[in-house]
Amino acid sequence: MSVGRICTRVVATASALETIRTAAERMEAHNVGTVVVVGSEGSPQGILTDRDIALRCVAKGRDPDDTRVGDLMTRPVRFVHLASPIESALEAMKKGSVRRLAVVDDDGMLVGIVTLDDVLDLVMEEVETIGAIVRRESPVGL
Repeated sequence: MSVGRICTRVVATASALETIRTAAERMEAHNVGTVVVVGSEGSPQGILTDRDIALRCVAKGRDPDDTRVGDLMTRPVRFVHLASPIESALEAMKKGSVRRLAVVDDDGMLVGIVTLDDVLDLVMEEVETIGAIVRRESPVGL
């Protein structure tokens, strides 16, 4: 199965020039903990998480109105192609010690985000399906 089948297609994004406060407000508005930082042409440049804000801004006493997203974002951004198998995404997450990846198209433009939680949801669905098959095929009364 490809990453494109399970990734989230509506992604909160930010510009590297925006303030941390603006990015945090966008996270709140979208009820997410991550924004993908994109360049003017739409390609992913970095990722900023709520954890980045807490540890790199708040804990360091930085002003969220004067600190730019580009100052705190994680880069280079880890990404995977839309058509890549889920196993490739998992390998990239493991190799990069990350829980989320930007998803790009053939032109390198952002089209989604895939998280470890997305993969876990898929695995749980598969386990439930297997469980239903086993229950249906098991002899009754044993």
